[in-house]
Amino acid sequence: MKLRHLTLISSIIALTACSNTDAPSSSDAPERAKIETVSTQHILAAEKTPQDWLTYGGTYDEQRHSRLTQITASNIGELAPAWTYDFDAARTARGVEATPIVVDGVMYVTGAWSIVYALDAKTGEELWVYDPDIAGEEAAKGCCGVVNRGVAIYESKVFIGVFDGRLEALDAKSGKRLWSTVTVDQSKPYTITGAPRVVKDKVLIGNGGAELGVRGYISAYDVDTGDLAWRFYTTPNPNKQPDGAASDAIFAQLANDSWGDNGVWQTDGGGGTVWDSIIYDQVNDSIILGVGNGSPWNAKVRDPDGNGDNLFLSSILALDADSGAYKWHFQTTPRDQWDFTATQSLILANLPIGEDRAERRVVMQAPKNGFFYVLDAETGDFISGEGFSPVITWASGLDENGRPIVNPAARKTEEMFLMIPGPLGAHNWHPMAYSPKTQLAYIPAQIVPQFLEDENDNASQNGLWNIGYNFAAGIPLEFSAEEYAAIKGSVTGALMAWDPVKQEARWTVNYPEAGNGGVLSTDSNLVFHGTPQGEFLAYDGQTGDKLWSYTVNNGVAAAPSTYSIDGEQYVAIATGWGGAWAISAGHAWGEKAIPNVGRVAVFKLGGTAKIPSAMEAFIERSPKTAAFGKPEQVALGLQRYSDNCMVCHGPLAMSSGVLPDLRWSYVSSEEEAWSDIVLNGNSKGNGMVGFREQLSDADSEAIRAYVINQAWLAVKNGEGEAP
Repeated sequence: MKLRHLTLISSIIALTACSNTDAPSSSDAPERAKIETVSTQHILAAEKTPQDWLTYGGTYDEQRHSRLTQITASNIGELAPAWTYDFDAARTARGVEATPIVVDGVMYVTGAWSIVYALDAKTGEELWVYDPDIAGEEAAKGCCGVVNRGVAIYESKVFIGVFDGRLEALDAKSGKRLWSTVTVDQSKPYTITGAPRVVKDKVLIGNGGAELGVRGYISAYDVDTGDLAWRFYTTPNPNKQPDGAASDAIFAQLANDSWGDNGVWQTDGGGGTVWDSIIYDQVNDSIILGVGNGSPWNAKVRDPDGNGDNLFLSSILALDADSGAYKWHFQTTPRDQWDFTATQSLILANLPIGEDRAERRVVMQAPKNGFFYVLDAETGDFISGEGFSPVITWASGLDENGRPIVNPAARKTEEMFLMIPGPLGAHNWHPMAYSPKTQLAYIPAQIVPQFLEDENDNASQNGLWNIGYNFAAGIPLEFSAEEYAAIKGSVTGALMAWDPVKQEARWTVNYPEAGNGGVLSTDSNLVFHGTPQGEFLAYDGQTGDKLWSYTVNNGVAAAPSTYSIDGEQYVAIATGWGGAWAISAGHAWGEKAIPNVGRVAVFKLGGTAKIPSAMEAFIERSPKTAAFGKPEQVALGLQRYSDNCMVCHGPLAMSSGVLPDLRWSYVSSEEEAWSDIVLNGNSKGNGMVGFREQLSDADSEAIRAYVINQAWLAVKNGEGEAP
């Protein structure tokens, strides 16, 4: 990386900075749900029965706010572990993103590889475990690890979206599989990492895979049989013909014309996967969902003959809850070419809007692109928007219709452009929360710059990833310890309290590194969230003052939930480091997440349990062979590594520890052993498929040369030891 690029990053970043917990007294509070009786009505009334956490975001509005008040600012010093539970150790080190669901004294939570655990919510006793038995090589289809964000519960059934594209229903009491439906074409690189939602006897699920080339959609299935009820595609049919789906009418009327007629989107699917946020607006009887990025990312490659917005990429969509028919859309990033998904947390709320402060039902989102949006929930009309990211280089603001005013240089990526936010976003999947008490949204925000540049002649032409950019752009072949410190200093995180009415930050807690976890707020004015460094924290929701922290000896990415049993309030957090930031960038850009073990940690006032110590894995940080390769071979290795390996093993060949750090691997010392894994897939059972179709023998050896040179560079910069 040239020094002027380091200086540019540094200059831009410098611009920034006791009451009973059973249901609250209410004459209309419904009867507490039993496992056998959880229904749409129970979830509709979940705010009034906060003893349980019935759905992914707590309620259909997904505010992640609880009315429980036993734990307060005055007694939070007594909050301590009640129990812990460790996930399957053999398959644990791949990231944990689930929000624990709790009903009728039972917790349902998922770990990596879509494994479901049912636990006694009071004691942590294991009740049952269900492993959907995913083949190891399926991991190669995932952009961001074999993670899972949780389950849905409905009438004695537990629903799980399985990583390989299955949707399954389990018996809530035994874990026995009741039905299984394949929701995708499994010959294509589809995955499921999101949590299902259940509305009106239908279970809703989307999918992921846009980075590798698929066509996105959301589907609704019958909760009893698994039969498809309706499907809505989010990008056009390749021939712009009807699919026999709920999306046909709006594509014929509007969306088809926003795409050209001769682009690789017709073979690569166009993207637009619905991989995370899905909410139900009971007032307007709408399913509202977030749509992902394009495939490929680069619009000049994806749709070279068109100049339209490419609907419904990077959009918020509202559909009829019964039929899946289109109701409205709002596109946060028209003609997206930067991986600016709109799949991040969607939250419904009633806000005082306008000069008369009239209450209005709105949907809010802080997507990757760095702007906070408030829309009318009934119509999708733009109400307001403002940049919550302190630095935005790709756009100067939003116009009166909420359309971004794009910096032309961000479109002209023939030359390298510094994107802030970068593709990892100003806010990623980590759930934000909204407190009706404070009327503030709490955003786990971040700054992760990235240079974007069109593919060059040296780029891999047949890589697994399908983005249309040079992934090696801006990555230095050599750098000093001082230059590396400048690179790491460009990446920061924050917990931000955002006023959605005034569209401004109320307070911000800054972190020196990115990747902080999801958020929970409570009626006692507490805001909980965790960090990759293993801290679980609580802040004052009004002021941002830190009230409490506890070391959980594990990286945290997931969001907490809270519930009560026998008059005691519990706060639960699933821990375990992994996912997109951890595997693709975390260590190289400064993340020092502690060693990984999938675990649930549950807290209560006066808890007496202990968090197990961190499991330090010994790694001999020394090169395993002498440096080799002429400069042109090492440079080729950087390019091929960036195109094919970086998204799992990290930039600069620095892994966060979720997956092996190739610099210190004994495999790197022998060309034959290296090629057996890299080209022939001898470790495909662990997710490392062979890259024989993507790489030649010369490419493989060039990558090995680059990795070994990075190991010796680490020794030179004091990050490793000579053998």
